[in-house]
Amino acid sequence: MKTTSFFCILLLLPLFVFQACGQSKDTKSNAMTPVENNQGKPGNPYYSHTDTTKLNLTDAEWKKTLPEDVYLVSRKADTERAFTGKYWNSNDKGTYYCAACGNKLFRSTAKFSSSCGWPSFFEQENKKSIVFKNDNSLEMERIEALCGRCGGHLGHLFDDGPAPTGKRYCMNSIALDFVPDAK
Repeated sequence: MKTTSFFCILLLLPLFVFQACGQSKDTKSNAMTPVENNQGKPGNPYYSHTDTTKLNLTDAEWKKTLPEDVYLVSRKADTERAFTGKYWNSNDKGTYYCAACGNKLFRSTAKFSSSCGWPSFFEQENKKSIVFKNDNSLEMERIEALCGRCGGHLGHLFDDGPAPTGKRYCMNSIALDFVPDAK
């Protein structure tokens, strides 16, 4: 009987770990694994690493298409807690894409350790990959960073980054997909 209880606890332990870290256990969002399929995501017909056509979907369509955690950050400008996202401390080489639409955003060569608890980059992939707007929410003046293809919230841009740009793109991990470089 004691052995059965012990194994039950071992089976339930990962559920508690996911909740304690603030991570979703929803497998639709690929929350803990890199995206391997460069052509799309199951259930998201708008996701592409190559299509740069601007998307103009209704909020209802995004809500139907995206996993809840991605929807809340991307479409409602929610923010994941510091030091809980999957990429804040990652040094893997590869490319970061918008988790909502697949738009290419950053190369890992532009990523740096800012110690702020979110993945930080000093340069976007190209001038159109990310667009900006003033954000005066929470009684602060900030610059919001949005996906240049779908308009989804990614994070914020600050002027305290390293050379050569002096910029810090402070991003939410949940708003990003990562594809490692081929070895």
